[in-house]
Amino acid sequence: MTTVVPETKVGRLLRGWREQRRLSQLELALRADSSARHISFIETGRSRPSEEMVLRLAEHLDVPVRERNALLLAAGYAPHYAQTPLDDPGMTSLRAGMERLLQAYEPYPALMVDATYTVLAANRGIAMLLDGVAGHLLTPPVNAMRLTLHPEGLAPRIRNLPQWRGHLLEQMERQIALLRSDALRTLYEEVVAYPVPARGEEPGDEDAQQAFPFALPLRIEHAGTVLSLISTIATFNTPMDVTVSELAIETFLPADPETAKYLQSLTP
Repeated sequence: MTTVVPETKVGRLLRGWREQRRLSQLELALRADSSARHISFIETGRSRPSEEMVLRLAEHLDVPVRERNALLLAAGYAPHYAQTPLDDPGMTSLRAGMERLLQAYEPYPALMVDATYTVLAANRGIAMLLDGVAGHLLTPPVNAMRLTLHPEGLAPRIRNLPQWRGHLLEQMERQIALLRSDALRTLYEEVVAYPVPARGEEPGDEDAQQAFPFALPLRIEHAGTVLSLISTIATFNTPMDVTVSELAIETFLPADPETAKYLQSLTP
């Protein structure tokens, strides 16, 4: 006998995630070892999914950890994943490991951010890039997107600002679609409205762009020298905590020998 659950919120949420992932009910059913009929019943509220089924579907839909808890609550179950503050004693080993990683990356810039791009830790390579940034942007909590795109931040020194700004805004748009975060959307609306400092294309800029066909570099001035840096982002694999799942470490590799030599020359 089928249990009827009127107006089930979890069904609507699961359907939304399935459509966002562009999967049919049959495709999801095959991945989750279920049936299209059962998936349909869950989405329409004709059947209440078990806790195990909610987690299984969330896994195959690649739902973020925070949103998996939301799915469980919508289905009438307790959250499965803890949300431990980063300053909790239980996070001591994690914090220490992250700080060692950032320090080991010096003299190259590296920082750790959360889901709304709040800077949680940074190394001396990042501090070096902050010369001339307005004090109000460096008052905690420091936000990496504000720091980069604000006209009193790094933006005036970024030689390829239109391209780098477009890259960052597209990154934020993907995160908003994935995390469905009101705080992230508010941040996006703020930074997208920043005026873009006027800058004419300088001789050699076009050639510099073509020199890196494999990735878009951040080309930023420091003390009269133009540095070219390639950004990489690392996250935790199979996180079991909401806080950990939303941490990201961004590192900047020298994109050319000149940048590597310059950064190494700054090492005491």
